[in-house]
Amino acid sequence: MTSSYTPLASLPVLKDQARRLRASLEAEGRPISHCRALELVAHQYGFRDWNTLHARIGNRPPLTPFNLGAKVTGTYLGQRFTGEVISASAFEADPTRIRLTLRFDEPVDVVTFDSFSSFRHRVNCVVDDTGRSREKTSNGLPHVELAW
Repeated sequence: MTSSYTPLASLPVLKDQARRLRASLEAEGRPISHCRALELVAHQYGFRDWNTLHARIGNRPPLTPFNLGAKVTGTYLGQRFTGEVISASAFEADPTRIRLTLRFDEPVDVVTFDSFSSFRHRVNCVVDDTGRSREKTSNGLPHVELAW
């Protein structure tokens, strides 16, 4: 006998699923309340109701793809990099975010002027479960975008 296991997403991802489900059903002429959409999402993951699912997620340690020593690639202030995670911890103010220290394999020039350079070997950042920082540059790009 094989069992099917669907890993649980974070609360923000689950709430977004409920919002999209509600919008989709409304577009089909079958409106439901937000509470009902949350209940349906909980049922999809095999839970009795939203409160049970919410309690289960709140009682688990945060999941992170960014373990110590993990190799990462991405952009920092718009510049491509490869590097290593040398520190990772939960962000106290928001459990959906992770505080990281990254060490770049090659220094990254964080200045875009031709006549001036400033190279970084190591940076501290806070990313969400998609690997992006909330902080953005003046052109609207996240300070950090990680790929894995």
